[in-house]
Amino acid sequence: MRHHGSLSNDHETNEAAWEATRGAAVGAAKWGIFAAIAGGAAYAFSPVYRSLTVQFKVYIQMSGMIVGSMVEADKRMIAYEHRIRHHKRMARDMEVWRRYEEDFEKRGTPGVGGEGRVKGPEPEI
Repeated sequence: MRHHGSLSNDHETNEAAWEATRGAAVGAAKWGIFAAIAGGAAYAFSPVYRSLTVQFKVYIQMSGMIVGSMVEADKRMIAYEHRIRHHKRMARDMEVWRRYEEDFEKRGTPGVGGEGRVKGPEPEI
């Protein structure tokens, strides 16, 4: 069980938070650029958009940036979790394989780890 304030020492949690932060910044920038281009096009072609107040135009711009930051942060968090799970699974599988090889080496079985390997016919190319 975690004690209060112990998250500052949890490396994996901190890495996940930074990954989400980077995703939020990138998403806000991407979607902000798109919203600015769309706003420019709307200003050029739409008399309704031109008649809106500055505050409402800023609200529309910020809404695009906020949605973009949430979408990109979520996307990056899912990818981060996938990478971490894959890394842990590979480490677990490597440990199982290492124990398997050690068991064969203790029995004196030749061919484990490349030592005393029996060569078969060479593959045809």
